[in-house]
Amino acid sequence: MTRKKLCVMAGICAVFAAGYVLGRGAAATRVEASPRAAERVFEMRTYTTHEGKLEALNARFRNHTTRLFERHGMTNVGYWVPEEAPLRENTLIYIIAHASREAAQKSWQAFSNDAEWQKAKAESEAGGKIVSKVESVFMRATDYSLIK
Repeated sequence: MTRKKLCVMAGICAVFAAGYVLGRGAAATRVEASPRAAERVFEMRTYTTHEGKLEALNARFRNHTTRLFERHGMTNVGYWVPEEAPLRENTLIYIIAHASREAAQKSWQAFSNDAEWQKAKAESEAGGKIVSKVESVFMRATDYSLIK
């Protein structure tokens, strides 16, 4: 991954954290860590679409994917489209949370085998593939992070 892309992703994470704090107000200033929180991981995924397909990807997430993620034990944290060209034309970045890396593997397996997901994917790709590239980074919250 290029340094520029890592900087963009780090910026997105910083914006997410600021939004989380502002959205939760004073309640977000102190988060008690449970024993299970030590295993919780966040997954940042970056999807690059084929030209002109970003809206089709957003529609698929809006109408199907986010709900199916929840069904399979994934927690939707946030979804972003970069503001700067050329990434704003073909890039979706999102963060989901999993109870652990093992849980993530099981959730992704169940999601990919889900008949509803397979149908939604096939229907959304009737006019051609949407996604050309997927990147995934697993992250663990630091001890001073407001979200665990």
